[in-house]
Amino acid sequence: MNPAGAEAAAGKKSRHKDKKEKKTKRKDTTEHHGGEPEDEAVHKKKKKKHTSEKGDPKRKPTVSIAIAGSIIDNAQSLELATLLAGQIARAAAVFRIDEIVVFDSSPPEENGGGAEDEEESGARFLIRILEYLETPQYLRRRLFPMHKNFKYVGLLPPLDAPHHVRKHEWSEFREGVTLGGDRSKGTQVDVGLSKNVLVEQILEPGKRVTVAMGTNRDITTDCVRKVVPPSSPSEEMGSYWGYKVRYASNLSGVIDGSPYKEGYDHIIGTSEHGETIISSELILPSFRHLLIAFGGLAGLEESIEEDINLKGKGAKDVFTSYLNTCPNQGSRTIRTEEALLISLQYFQDPIRRAG
Repeated sequence: MNPAGAEAAAGKKSRHKDKKEKKTKRKDTTEHHGGEPEDEAVHKKKKKKHTSEKGDPKRKPTVSIAIAGSIIDNAQSLELATLLAGQIARAAAVFRIDEIVVFDSSPPEENGGGAEDEEESGARFLIRILEYLETPQYLRRRLFPMHKNFKYVGLLPPLDAPHHVRKHEWSEFREGVTLGGDRSKGTQVDVGLSKNVLVEQILEPGKRVTVAMGTNRDITTDCVRKVVPPSSPSEEMGSYWGYKVRYASNLSGVIDGSPYKEGYDHIIGTSEHGETIISSELILPSFRHLLIAFGGLAGLEESIEEDINLKGKGAKDVFTSYLNTCPNQGSRTIRTEEALLISLQYFQDPIRRAG
């Protein structure tokens, strides 16, 4: 190679080296000043995780509905009454209702007989069917004795809720019923699988429980599981895990008998005489436990009048909000099962915004 060529090659090599060093320097400067340093990236990841935890479904607000048992008394046959109860159960499951309170305005002696040959009040009948439908199919035989009012339950569509787990499916939680037998190592529980599972707690037989199954599919007695609160599936997985059913002898009993320590912090009554507000404009306050009440054949006004604990009070004294969820109705009457679907859909967005 001649000297001129060698000098040119050396210059080219030098310029390439300088360019490479400048590029490296720019990269270092970007990482430490204008870009995303490693520490900052980790911080962002932590922040993202923290945000995710903030949106965790734990301690989610609850929604309860109260229904007058007298709606059953208007059914013309046992079959129609059963179908009506089935519609209410389906609506509750579809809209993820946590509690159904069935209230009765009949005298207490009419509701407490319990004899097999006596007629149940509409409220007692409704509670029986609602509880039956909420229970997973594999537990019904153990938990519900034969009863004449179950004659037409086979016609009803299943709730198909997440806790109604099929035999071939695995779930981190399953509903079960405790069994008798040897309790030296714990309690046997029927959870609807090919074998019973063993839980560590010693429990009386015939009790419905929620069992944490985890991810280990070993169902032999070598794998001991644990009974957990019924709220665990909802809190840990965000799954809807059915509704509870409660009886109240009157409307005031619905409110005063709340199973929540702090009671219901927002109570809504529904009526054609209520205030008309478009769903998109309805603002609900932030709540822990919401109650939405539906009247019987004569509406909530009659339920208030018949309740001795509410004498002299009006709807606005009993309820935080009194709303007409279906204004401009084309029919003179809206049946409770219809009002339930209309109203629960009406409240979906306001509830979401309040949460």
